[in-house]
Amino acid sequence: MTAKGAIPEEIAGIWKAIYEYDTMKVSPVVSSPLVENCGTGMDALNTFNISTAASIVAAANGICMAKHGARAITSRCGAVDILEAIGVDVECEVEIVKRSIEKAGIGIFNGMSPEVHLQLARILSQIRFGTFLNIAASLANPVLPHYAVRGVYSRDLVESVAMAMSEMGYQRAFVVHGVNEDGTEGMDEVSTIGETIIAELHEEGEITTYTVTPEEFGMQRTDAHALLPAAEKKEEVLYFLKILSDMEQGPKADIVCLNAAPILYLMGKARDLSEGVEIARKTLESGKALLKLREWIREQNSDAEQGENKLECMLREMGAN
Repeated sequence: MTAKGAIPEEIAGIWKAIYEYDTMKVSPVVSSPLVENCGTGMDALNTFNISTAASIVAAANGICMAKHGARAITSRCGAVDILEAIGVDVECEVEIVKRSIEKAGIGIFNGMSPEVHLQLARILSQIRFGTFLNIAASLANPVLPHYAVRGVYSRDLVESVAMAMSEMGYQRAFVVHGVNEDGTEGMDEVSTIGETIIAELHEEGEITTYTVTPEEFGMQRTDAHALLPAAEKKEEVLYFLKILSDMEQGPKADIVCLNAAPILYLMGKARDLSEGVEIARKTLESGKALLKLREWIREQNSDAEQGENKLECMLREMGAN
């Protein structure tokens, strides 16, 4: 199927099988729509974990984030790895994640945990290249959100995944694929290195496809090396906390703001992507992002005190460095 290319209906069919037969389901009681942001992984540009920081920025602005992430397979440090290191309980049952979404406005379902998917992680961990299973599986979120910003590992998938998400019942979505300076390599994020191809799913079902560049948001293009993850997991976690604490104001903070912007725009918190970038910057500067992380750790935990202690230890190390 990867060799021939899957049509949108096939992607939706794979997703439906995973969701119906291998996904634990919960329904958080919240007053606003549930939103997810996630990448497929398996892209050519190895960047640090951008979408997790962007989701915290979005949650700090009152957007209800229901994440569905995984441990690292091809990268050094996945969303689940980072959050576990700073105190979020990523091996908990889905009811605790549900509570966190309801009380903190953010939670993450560990896509590689048998508490969430009984068989899926076993299969995905054995596949070392991007397939349509990566796309369909990452969309099998236990809360079935209808709003999303979705990164994909190939520009050829941008429009077809948007069409598949329409088939799945998504009401509004951005599907993105960013590229490097010469367009030869890509990432499952909005890029500050080169242009980004976007397929936007509108409420009436129409899909518009266009490209954006960093210059449109007042950003200088950065070098791909500036977005690489740290050599060690601990160092990567400290960088993550520095971004949320507004101690890192360079290229990594820029790309987090740029990837929070579509979520803010999608949910009516910003008039356009440019305003979304500015709101994201102010969120980091104000300390609201770090406060939201603290709240998340308290709520997505079977032992909140243990989680908070883990965060405080990492923050002390961050200050020492």
